[in-house]
Amino acid sequence: MKVTSISRKLLTRVLSFYFILTVSVTGIQIVAEYLNTKNHINSELLTLEKTISGSLTRAVWELNTQQAIDISEGLVAIPMIKGITVTDEANNVITQLGEVISPEKLKIDSDDLQGESKGISSITEGLFGHSFPLIFEFSGRTTSVGRVTLLSSNAVIFSRIEVGIYFLIGNAIVKTAFLVFLFTLAFNTLLTTPLNELTEQIRQVDLDDPEASKLHSMNYEKNELNILEDAYNNLINELVEFKDKLAVSQLETDSAKEQIDEQNLLLEQEVARKTSSLSSTMLKMEVQQKELIQQKQSLQEENARRSKTEKTLTTTNKELIKSIEELNKAKERLLEAEKMASLGELSAEVSHEVSTPVGISITSSTYLLDQITRLQHDLQQNKMSKKSIENFIKNANQSTELLTNNLNRASELLTSFKHVAVDQTSDKIRLINVSNYLDEIIQSIHPKLKKTNHCIKVHCDESIEIYSHPGAIAQIIINLIINSIMHGFENINRGEITIEIELHHSQLTLNYKDNGHGMNEKALEKLFDAFYTTKYGKGGTGLGTHIINNLVIDTLNGKISAHSEVEQGLSYHIVLPDMRS
Repeated sequence: MKVTSISRKLLTRVLSFYFILTVSVTGIQIVAEYLNTKNHINSELLTLEKTISGSLTRAVWELNTQQAIDISEGLVAIPMIKGITVTDEANNVITQLGEVISPEKLKIDSDDLQGESKGISSITEGLFGHSFPLIFEFSGRTTSVGRVTLLSSNAVIFSRIEVGIYFLIGNAIVKTAFLVFLFTLAFNTLLTTPLNELTEQIRQVDLDDPEASKLHSMNYEKNELNILEDAYNNLINELVEFKDKLAVSQLETDSAKEQIDEQNLLLEQEVARKTSSLSSTMLKMEVQQKELIQQKQSLQEENARRSKTEKTLTTTNKELIKSIEELNKAKERLLEAEKMASLGELSAEVSHEVSTPVGISITSSTYLLDQITRLQHDLQQNKMSKKSIENFIKNANQSTELLTNNLNRASELLTSFKHVAVDQTSDKIRLINVSNYLDEIIQSIHPKLKKTNHCIKVHCDESIEIYSHPGAIAQIIINLIINSIMHGFENINRGEITIEIELHHSQLTLNYKDNGHGMNEKALEKLFDAFYTTKYGKGGTGLGTHIINNLVIDTLNGKISAHSEVEQGLSYHIVLPDMRS
């Protein structure tokens, strides 16, 4: 029977649909580009009408054929113009240069000479153009003195959109080839290769030594293949156990057979010796038969117990699978709770930080109100003086300046926090100015930095922009800085954090480094593991770097790596793609 590859079948269907979609979209784009260019050329022809209609009208009216021919030659020299025909009021040709449409398609009724401009299209000859009358005004009267027909061709359109067509086709081919490679690699890596390995190991099963035939996979991800592997290994364990019990039962049966043989031999000897002992021998045989029946019943009970055990193991396996699913869901909820807890802590610190400028603003406004009340009282008592007014203006200016500075400070802090908080709770992709957004992120965690003497240095071109998830980027930067403060700068008075941003070929490179304590090689290997922390019992959950890893790889489709040495700081290298397409 022919074997059908699941991965190849899935890959064929996905790529077939993508190929049809790509061809359709590319064709529509080419047609749209063609129509848009043709409309643009028609607009240029209308512009030429306004430019040359006056001079041609006067040349035809004055019967200056040479001037009309010179103007026509100048127009034909324009690459867009492939032909021109100038006729008089009797529809007689004055001059005709370049491409020409057949006379029956160029024929215009005399009634139309006073009409408006008309479009001309010739599908068979690949020509199209614009025809308009020549109207001469004299003494307030208008007279049609002729008609001009400007022609262009599809070759002009194609010459203008040729580069665009090549770009669209090339872009479609490159994206299709990349998608074919990516899907082929993914299906081979995640499905075909693991299945082939499992199949090859199952084919090599040794019934004489089933323990050595267990499956050993190098795949550490928990997926359906691992579940299949565990089920197969459980079956091997049950087979080994059943084989051992069967061997014991076989030994007991062989022992019983030996006893029967011995009894038969004794019976034959007794028959040969004594015929009178037949009755007692028969009784012994009946006793032995009862023992055999009891052994048979014991074997049946043992088989029933094994069947019950098998059912129990199957039920336990299902419960274990369900428990794993619930554990994964709990892990996701815990990660979300950790993110929201970080946002809540940041909100509390921002709220505390805002209270200081707001309190100063209240004090300043109260003082200003007292000054106004005192000025009003002096005015009512006719005690106003130049000095009191100058003092009032001086104090009012100081209070207003203090009030404005503190309110602006609170507004900037709240605005930065609002942008970062909204982005962290939204999954929308938008265009980000990386330099400005980093300033907002750092401003939002200023209350936490304010309690320390640490500094953050950012090196980023102000023109760098990228389409991405702003909330994920904010969560990554905030977690990196908080980890440096909590772990890297422990017992360090003046820590330094450096963030370098570069953009190469639509890929954003982020290099993050601190000069903290760093970590050894063993700890670095577990850096991105969930629940691994050096702060157990001190507020650490071990999810900070795990969340960073998940955001970079799963949410932003990027890559992350870390490097550290003891007392040499910790650095991260993160590469994020532009997600505009």
